[in-house]
Amino acid sequence: MTTVLGVDACPGGWVGVELYDGRFASAHVGTRLNELIGKVPDAAIIGVDMPLGLLDSCERDADRVVKRKLGQRSSSLFVMPPRPVFDEHNHPAASARCKALTGKGLSIQAWGLKAKLLEANALYDDDALPLREIHPELSFLELGLLHVDGGKKIWRGQRARLRVLEAAGIYLPEDLGQAVARVPADDVLDAAAAAWTAHRIAHDVAECVPDPPQRNDRGQSIAIWY
Repeated sequence: MTTVLGVDACPGGWVGVELYDGRFASAHVGTRLNELIGKVPDAAIIGVDMPLGLLDSCERDADRVVKRKLGQRSSSLFVMPPRPVFDEHNHPAASARCKALTGKGLSIQAWGLKAKLLEANALYDDDALPLREIHPELSFLELGLLHVDGGKKIWRGQRARLRVLEAAGIYLPEDLGQAVARVPADDVLDAAAAAWTAHRIAHDVAECVPDPPQRNDRGQSIAIWY
């Protein structure tokens, strides 16, 4: 029997879906990622919807490949710039730094990830937790979600995501607890998809992009799992 945790960023912090032996066990929230992870101390794998591992001078191979795999949903993934870009204190400076390193500027959406990106990577740098990078849309694609099912913020898209999760044995109850009740539905669904992939990783049936993973100058693995 294996416990895993899927995590997604949400307004005010992070939301997690815990699976036990591949089935829903609980949902959690935390203002800090380490706080949330601490609520499931026996998690064998923690799947996080956040880029883990950055390069010093170029973009990551994983982002380019997954964008191609996502096809019509490719806009859901931001290509991560080199680590030094996030040393800047504002978007214009970061975009200029990104252009100097990669030849392209930085979107305001990618810059908006900075705080939680650095928070997650501080834990990844510590190398003490079984963190793996997940992209929920890639996981949902593997679960059988179709482009015609719609986006994650509309009713049809959310119902379709619940349907493919349930087909995989993950039934999310209506009542997830008072704290989680305030979390947007799409963030809970993304956390559930991350948990599904974490379960696959724990049982050695998941795949990753690229395969084998890319390595950065720190020796860290850079791959997106599904």
